[in-house]
Amino acid sequence: MLRIGGLTPLSTSDWPGMLAAVVFCQGCPWRCGYCHNPGLIPARDDREIPWEDVLAFLRRRQGLLDGVVFSGGEPTVQGDLLDAMREVRALGFKIGLHTGGAYPQHLAAVLPLVDWVGFDVKAPFADYPRITGAAGSGERALTSLQQVLASGVGHAVRTTVHPALLTDTALGGLARDLAVCGVKHY
Repeated sequence: MLRIGGLTPLSTSDWPGMLAAVVFCQGCPWRCGYCHNPGLIPARDDREIPWEDVLAFLRRRQGLLDGVVFSGGEPTVQGDLLDAMREVRALGFKIGLHTGGAYPQHLAAVLPLVDWVGFDVKAPFADYPRITGAAGSGERALTSLQQVLASGVGHAVRTTVHPALLTDTALGGLARDLAVCGVKHY
């Protein structure tokens, strides 16, 4: 079962133009120092919300919400994400995904069910290990970004800027690099 660390019943900002619930998936392989959801980093937590409770909530919101955003942590860390998305889709909701791209193979599996992706680019891809604390993270993120761009799925790319970790010059270079990759919404 999908491990859920939190649920926002209504958000107007997690998926532009949509009324959405946000399901915060537990677990993340990266250790970004500025993480705004550090309680979601561990794979398990004693305050997890049962997936059946989330489904019951969503059944009560059919016709009131446009979609459901799977966020985290890093939702693609969980093998049950695909099945959870199928269940949510069967209820009539559109599917949004917030990801940093840590697991390109898992992302490729869920992309056909996703209507919109909020993709977090942490830094210039060569600098990822310094930000995430994980070797190879930049390569995985770049591969995932390329998958999103090739998929035709609606998306926005965003970067959380911590001034001690990412200079204005690095951010400008990153924006140029992303434009070269084909990113149009940054």
